[in-house]
Amino acid sequence: MRTILFFCLLFGGFCPLLAQSAATKFLGAWESDFVDGQGRNSKLSMIIADGYLSMAAYNPEDGDFIATLGGSWRADWEKFSITYEFDSSDSLQVGGVATMPYQLTGDVLIFNQDKVWTRVDDNAPGALAGAWEIIGRMQGETLQDLSARRSGPRKTMKILSGTRFQWIAYNTETRQFMGTGGGRYTTDENGLYIEKIEFFSRDASRVGQQLSFDFALKNGDWVHRGLSSKGVPIHEVWGKR
Repeated sequence: MRTILFFCLLFGGFCPLLAQSAATKFLGAWESDFVDGQGRNSKLSMIIADGYLSMAAYNPEDGDFIATLGGSWRADWEKFSITYEFDSSDSLQVGGVATMPYQLTGDVLIFNQDKVWTRVDDNAPGALAGAWEIIGRMQGETLQDLSARRSGPRKTMKILSGTRFQWIAYNTETRQFMGTGGGRYTTDENGLYIEKIEFFSRDASRVGQQLSFDFALKNGDWVHRGLSSKGVPIHEVWGKR
């Protein structure tokens, strides 16, 4: 399968960090097309935030989720490296490091001299670009403190560019991938956050749903309130990773 072949091309060792001014050129959302194992024209979506990235493969016609991977990233002037925190197609990759050559020219990013990505956005216009980790969740009338998870292996992360989002649940110790979903989002000045789901590993029937939430940024944290795709009330607090 071309998807698996692309994911397997991520191999090698670590690279020193780019100067911040150069590193910011990677930030945002990127897309690429490929033919999947069933002969369908499918999509690769990549979100690169400060220090973290995620990639997802899915079929945009029926919302069929194919695979996802991600973790922390580094780059020098020639090589781009990722340290895997999750990989739904090969859990043995978790904890490993992959390195590949790249070329970045304007809105075109090429890995391994042949995989072409096109920029979707440069972290604008949405207000929530970055990598986030859940630190609080309302249980009844009490806000449950989940900040201790930040130093543990079990993680629930959201990574957003200016227009795209992906959430991922996983465990770096057991290498278990638990679920993911993503798509497009918008925010406005009235504190409205809207998601349109384009892929969902646990239930493809949710694809196409549009969900509206209230959001606020308080002391650098993201307060998120609304109803889930199942209609369950949500009140969460997310902190930057």
